[in-house]
Amino acid sequence: MYAIVDIETTGGSAKNERITEIAIYQHDGSKITDEFISLVNPERNIPYYITSLTGITNEMVNEAPRFFEIAKKIIEFTGGRIIVAHNAKFDYSFLRQEFSSLGYNFRRQVLDTVSLSRKLIPGYESYNLGSICRHIGIEINGRHRAAGDAMATARLFERLIEIDRELTGKSSRLISNTKISKLNSSLDTSKLDKTPEETGIYYFYNERGDLIYIGKSRNIKQRIATHLSNNTSERSMAIRDKIADFSWEITGSELIALIKESYEIKYNKPVYNKAQRNTEQRWGIFCFRDDKEYMNFSAGRIAGNDIPVAIFASKERARSRLAELVVKYGLCQKLTGLYNTSGPCFHYHVGVCRGACCGKEPAASYNERAKKASEEFVFSRKNYFIIDRGRSSDERSAVKIVNGRFTGYGYFNINEMGFGLTALHDCIMDCQDNRDIQLILKQYLRGYKVDRIIEF
Repeated sequence: MYAIVDIETTGGSAKNERITEIAIYQHDGSKITDEFISLVNPERNIPYYITSLTGITNEMVNEAPRFFEIAKKIIEFTGGRIIVAHNAKFDYSFLRQEFSSLGYNFRRQVLDTVSLSRKLIPGYESYNLGSICRHIGIEINGRHRAAGDAMATARLFERLIEIDRELTGKSSRLISNTKISKLNSSLDTSKLDKTPEETGIYYFYNERGDLIYIGKSRNIKQRIATHLSNNTSERSMAIRDKIADFSWEITGSELIALIKESYEIKYNKPVYNKAQRNTEQRWGIFCFRDDKEYMNFSAGRIAGNDIPVAIFASKERARSRLAELVVKYGLCQKLTGLYNTSGPCFHYHVGVCRGACCGKEPAASYNERAKKASEEFVFSRKNYFIIDRGRSSDERSAVKIVNGRFTGYGYFNINEMGFGLTALHDCIMDCQDNRDIQLILKQYLRGYKVDRIIEF
């Protein structure tokens, strides 16, 4: 017996967003037997981009029941049934979070039609609901609305059962087995109940005890649970199936977790970790002087041993930031890499640029403004401690920087030692600096708020 579910939400994070619509079709393995469909008042604003996707407006949900008013109905409608959903992790995580906020532990067996589709009808480039339904001829009436998507999921589920019966020549394995690929038989899943919901790093081991993967998360338990239910790609399922054991270490500070993860990956070289993740996919702003001594900026991919003055997720964001600096400090488009020309930049022709691009403005004069612009990227202090969260309420972490270089990290008790420099120096465990740690520090200081910075 199944409960085929689809939800619409105010955003992508189950922890921070809310449900705006839910549809549940009870299914006996052959046909739909009952249905429950309702808009839900999320008790918060629905962002415009969500409304443009789903068509659900704030006015539509204004008089709709709040989640707690339909919670009992959802429990009754899904009780004793396996929840079936497309990308089930998403829908199930929202339901779990909504019930958790009510003090109720909502647990159901879950079946994901994404993983079933990958297994039974392999070879497609995309397995999102729209694509896979289009490939196999299922029409979706009401895309990105709960009822329409849930109905399409029901039809997809029925088709998958038929395909499975054709392949095996007997009753569908889907009815008796809720997982296409079971977890490793050596894994003690009860260990997850003891896993902390804290910031730190985690380690996965295979049956021989080999370390196969290292990761970091602000919520270790949630991230490990995600790995154990991950059906989004062949690589994700390969990692999941090999996990025979796992361990963790709480760091408190996400910065410490990033640093430890980087060092441990380099030292242990787990088979499923890249040497340094995603570095080559990020963009940076670089600063240099040309042969005429003018300070230049450029946006480019982070590669080799160069360390950028700032890091961005995309080329567009990096160039957008440079464009802001051009306006704020009167910089030259050509010397910031925004206008490719052998002669003066466009701004010079319209009287905005002062002529650094063609030698009309002296380098010394131009560089004064360029230096001010560069200071928005570069943390100007040379010797300092970055103070961040610790592993308990009376503890803080410290990262030590000397002459702009990372030298180590540690923890100290604020009740016993306070924030004195002697205590800070004494708690530090020495570490070697490297390019990846420099990138981590630059990105973290730019994008996150730390407890405090203490100079020495």
